[in-house]
Amino acid sequence: MSGLSKPPLIWLNVFIFLSSFLLAAVVVPWYGMTNGYGLEHGLWFLAAFSFCNLSITAGYHRLWSHKTFEAHWSLRLIFAIGGAFALQNSALHWSSDHRIHHKHVDNNDKDPYSAKRGFWFSHIGWMLREYNTNTYDDYSNCRDLQKDKIVMWQHKYYVPLALATNFGLPLLLGVIYGDVIGMLLVVGVLRLVFSHHSTFFINSLAHIWGSQPYTDKNTARDNAVLAVFTFGEGYHNYHHIFENDYRNGIYWWQYDPTKWLIKSCSWLGLTKKLRVTPKLKIEKAKAKQALSTASRNVSKLPNGKLLNDALNKEFEELMVKLADYYDIKKQVLESKRADLTQKYERSVLKVRYQQMKDDLAAQRKSWEMLIAQYA
Repeated sequence: MSGLSKPPLIWLNVFIFLSSFLLAAVVVPWYGMTNGYGLEHGLWFLAAFSFCNLSITAGYHRLWSHKTFEAHWSLRLIFAIGGAFALQNSALHWSSDHRIHHKHVDNNDKDPYSAKRGFWFSHIGWMLREYNTNTYDDYSNCRDLQKDKIVMWQHKYYVPLALATNFGLPLLLGVIYGDVIGMLLVVGVLRLVFSHHSTFFINSLAHIWGSQPYTDKNTARDNAVLAVFTFGEGYHNYHHIFENDYRNGIYWWQYDPTKWLIKSCSWLGLTKKLRVTPKLKIEKAKAKQALSTASRNVSKLPNGKLLNDALNKEFEELMVKLADYYDIKKQVLESKRADLTQKYERSVLKVRYQQMKDDLAAQRKSWEMLIAQYA
């Protein structure tokens, strides 16, 4: 936002963030030292923390904000309750903010939590003042969500849902285990602070710390360490270029429990139409970004023009090989589905596919060796 004057403080938000942080930092450890915590406190903290964060990452973010999959009403209801427990506003409100963020990322006047306004602002400062009050009149960028009865139910009853979950659930556990204060502090306060700031790190730290393997057109970064604390949301550079993919960590070894939850639910019939970015588009984006980085670096060298020409030639050859490979791969898959009667045709196709695969592997190796010199 332009201008020197700051908008008024939102005192309710200031109170919630400040009081919960002070209680977590001072009272939680004091109570632990004087009264002690049991295994049940830790287990229920982990359960509640996971419930809240997955409701945000899978529900608020990948389901409602980006429509990367469809979910059964029962799963949507669970996400709605967990989102209220996470105390990050309603799914409608959250999704509206997030869609604006993606549409105007890094634009200080339009992005609600622009990282270019600094760590503090993008992490929590944007919620402490009335920066965006004029954007919540009709939620016009979320007309699709206004047709979802569960979203609108949660939006209408968000406050009682938030109170019931944040006080009711810890109180219930306290009665069951005979330690109301301990459960309120651990499952109520400590869980809330961890849930808040681990989510907020995606708006702040994930735009500052990490790599940019897919694009440098915005500040988003990929960070495997952040992925651990944010249930897979740390692969943020990928997400900002392929926001309609239900995965953030696209490789099997990348830590993305949100992706695993969504995929597992599809086996149970609770999710469907999981959207995935074609591998060809992903490879092209990575190669294009690598070319951009290398080109900037070689431009500083005396023979920069010649080197840049060589880089571009190698890049074009890689693009041709990629297109040929994925085209023949598609044909092979279609031939299996069609159950071709001509074994000869299928065998020829397989030979061509293997040759294309080998050619692409050689071209990738050549490209990576060249890029590595100027990365």
